[in-house]
Formats: sequence, C-alpha cells, structure tokens
Amino acid sequence: MKTLLISAVFTAAFSIAAPAAAEDCGQVSIAEMKWASAGIAANFDKIILERGYGCSVTIVAGDTLPTFASMNEKGTPDIASEYWINSVRALLDQAVKTGRLVQGAEILADGAVEGWFIPKFIADANPDIRSVEDALRHPELFPAEDDTSKGAIYNCPADWSCHISTTNLFRALAADKKGFELVETGSPERLDASIARAFENKVGWLGYYWAPTAILGKYDMTRLSFGVGHNKSEWDGCTAVAGCTRPQLNSYPVSRAFTLMTRSFATRSGPVTAYLKARKWDNATINQVLAWQDENRESNEDAAIHFLRNYENLWSKWVPADIAEKIKASL
Repeated sequence: MKTLLISAVFTAAFSIAAPAAAEDCGQVSIAEMKWASAGIAANFDKIILERGYGCSVTIVAGDTLPTFASMNEKGTPDIASEYWINSVRALLDQAVKTGRLVQGAEILADGAVEGWFIPKFIADANPDIRSVEDALRHPELFPAEDDTSKGAIYNCPADWSCHISTTNLFRALAADKKGFELVETGSPERLDASIARAFENKVGWLGYYWAPTAILGKYDMTRLSFGVGHNKSEWDGCTAVAGCTRPQLNSYPVSRAFTLMTRSFATRSGPVTAYLKARKWDNATINQVLAWQDENRESNEDAAIHFLRNYENLWSKWVPADIAEKIKASL
C-alpha cells in the first residue's frame, strides 16, 4: 500500500512537472538578421520553439554588431540563430568565458564560403581546371560579353568588401596579362544575371561568389582552389586593403556562423538549449531552400515552413520524437 501510495504521488508530481517545464520556456526573443539564410533560420527556430516546446516567440530585427552588444551587455534578445562570429571572435570568446553568452550549434556546418567559381558543366568538360590558375590558362572558355577575344572575371558590387579582395587577387594573379579583364557588375542583381545568362547560353563564367545563397541553389557551380592556404596577416594587411601596392596570392577565409544564446535563457530552458546545440545544416541544403524562396518569392517564414515540410529526415533528428510529432501535426 505504501509503495502504491508513493508511486501515485510520484506519478502525480511528474504529470504536474511536465507542463511546468514547457511553461518555463515562456517569452523568447530571436534576432532576425538582414540576410536571407539568417532570416530563414530565425523563423525556423520560432516555429520549432512555439509548436514543439510551447514558447511564445517574438522576432526582433538584428544586425551583427548591435545584436552582439545587446546580448552581451543587456541580455536581450535571447537568441541569435545565425551569427557570423569572425568580426567579434575575441569579444565572443570573452563573453562565453565569463558566462554572459552561450554558444550553440555551428548552424552553417561547413562555414560560409567565398571564392571564385565556374559552372560545373565547364569543370566536368575540362578536368584539368581545378584551380584559379588552371582557369586563367583558358580565357577562351570564359569569354567577356563585350569582347569575346578576352576572358572575363566577374567582381562583386563596389560597395562590398569582397570587391577589394577580388580586385587585389586579380592583380596578384596578373590576370590581365593572361588575357582576362575584371568585370564590374555594379549590383547583386547584375552579378546574378551574369551567372543566369551563362547557364542559359551554356558558356563559361568565372568570378566571385559565396554560399549559402539562392544562386548556388539554382545553378551547379564548382569553387576553384587558389593553390595556397588563407594567410590572415596578408589578408588583413593587403588582400582586404584598397589600393594595396603588392598583393600576394591568397585564399578567402571561411566565415563561421554559430547560434548564440544569453546565459539566462540557456539556463532556464534546458530542452530548447539542447535543440539549439544540435540544429545545423550544410550549405547545399540551405542553398536549395533559398533557391525555392527566391523562385517563389516567399517570405522567410514560408521558406522555414517549406524546410519543415520537405526536410523532415534532417530536422527530426534535432528534437525528441514526441516534439517532432507535435511539429509535424501542426504543419
């Protein structure tokens, strides 16, 4: 009888505690950064937290430095779903060490990638082209639109930092002496349009691009090696400096993106914290989602729902089975 009574009391206590744990999640704020992959990530987390864990989530506008400062100094917002840490690495290490912030999963599992790309159909047809210098031996494969006697290397827009590095790498490679011109695209739209035309016309294209992006979800591109590793001191001192007099061959750095949480949130919401330490995807996956979003002109929330409906085998591994079932039932 005593055993039965203890068992009954324990069962009752457990049944009361379970909803209480869900209620502990409470009000949550998530920073939505301005770029598309981060916007999808924020809305994806909102859906998981609300429909799976019973949280009440508010999306707030975010940007790299202001969001970090607010989380670090004020403890708000609670979560930054996709935070590119390169610009605040030392400050973040200190914030984690002192317990103000908690680092979750590396949401972009293979990092944010920059480099010079060619269409995969060109790479497949020319197996000798695997590096940038290989490509520079074949200007005829990458004809400039205004002068097909020259090869073209497409630069990113002039107000982006990659414009400086791409210009310096063009000079370091002496690409002009190898029959190439550096094409100023002027805007993201014109850069994207140049890739679309190359694929439509089945002609070569060579230039700067990055991932995760919708374009690399739409078009199968191959990133070329620069044949050297990333030299940070050279990058900071010359490659990324406008007007550097003697640029050397270098490789783009890999930008790392993690999920960040405030300590107070991570402490009070253990199950959600476990999810945020498990949830990550590779560039190929998010490129596909970005391409779907772009083609259909959908919102970040709609793209997140598309992700949930079409990539269940991936995301269902990040949450317990009962949580996964609740989320699936809500779609």
